[in-house]
Amino acid sequence: MKLSFVIPCYRSANTIETVVQEIHDTVAARNAAINAAATSPENTAPPASNDKTFDYEIVLVNDCSPDNVWQVIKDLAAKDAHIKGICLAKNFGQHSALMAGYGQATGDYVISLDDDGQTPASETFKLVDKLEDGYDVVYGYYKHSRQHLFRRFGTWVNKKMAEAIIGQPKTLHTTSFFIMRKFIVDEIVRYPHPFAYISGLVFRATKNLGNVEVQHRRRLEGESGYTLAGLIGLWINGFTAFSVKPLRAATYIGLLCAFIGFASGIFVIYKKLMFPEVPVGYTSIFATLLFIGGMIMFLLGLIGEYIGRIYISINQSPQYVVRERTF
Repeated sequence: MKLSFVIPCYRSANTIETVVQEIHDTVAARNAAINAAATSPENTAPPASNDKTFDYEIVLVNDCSPDNVWQVIKDLAAKDAHIKGICLAKNFGQHSALMAGYGQATGDYVISLDDDGQTPASETFKLVDKLEDGYDVVYGYYKHSRQHLFRRFGTWVNKKMAEAIIGQPKTLHTTSFFIMRKFIVDEIVRYPHPFAYISGLVFRATKNLGNVEVQHRRRLEGESGYTLAGLIGLWINGFTAFSVKPLRAATYIGLLCAFIGFASGIFVIYKKLMFPEVPVGYTSIFATLLFIGGMIMFLLGLIGEYIGRIYISINQSPQYVVRERTF
């Protein structure tokens, strides 16, 4: 059995070596435990499929980080044959970096985790064991999140929108620490367009999803690279690339506005007929025009977002560009 660890790297020159070492130690400890159990005099049963030792690889993707993380990756790859390094030509974002890593992953199971030490590589085999219960994808679930309030709120908003728009199961908790079977990864990497959103790709490939509780740790150093604008951009990317529900919502909003306008017209006529001495107010007319105009601009912007993405996809904008690799 072979495991592939895929890690996007950005501003992690001082942390990625620690994460890699934790992966080495975790796999070595599991293999040692399996070997010890297999050679124990008390063990007379034939080995089961899940008693086999694990081979592994670590795919490190430099997402054009401004620090010297690529040099660190090259040094690690030169010393360890388990490590593959990929350097992207510019910053394409976390999800595109994951796609680049998935394209080079050869393991039976593919594990995604962060480069800052928050995702517990030491609990990798919790995900592996849960996956072997028959799931296609298993996400680590943090009962006690170490994220700041802003990020926790963003995660909650993302979950609710994903449930409503791209079909995320209500009982599923998604994080950046998850494991997939190879056939799921093979399906994901077939996506050719520049607007990669991993959760959307997973949800359209399978509904056989699981959760397992893992520890969430503090960063080894630094802060999250996601700003509010970055999170909003990620949400827009996911929800417009993998669902037409926002366009359907636009239709419903248009119908609602039309109904409100019709009802308001009836009310104005009724008021004029019943109370002719009451002057017609310009304030209400002005407010109505602003509301309707704002909704029209919003809906045109939403339609324009879809058209723009179609245009960029037709122009075959790259999902990522590899500048250099270590293998």
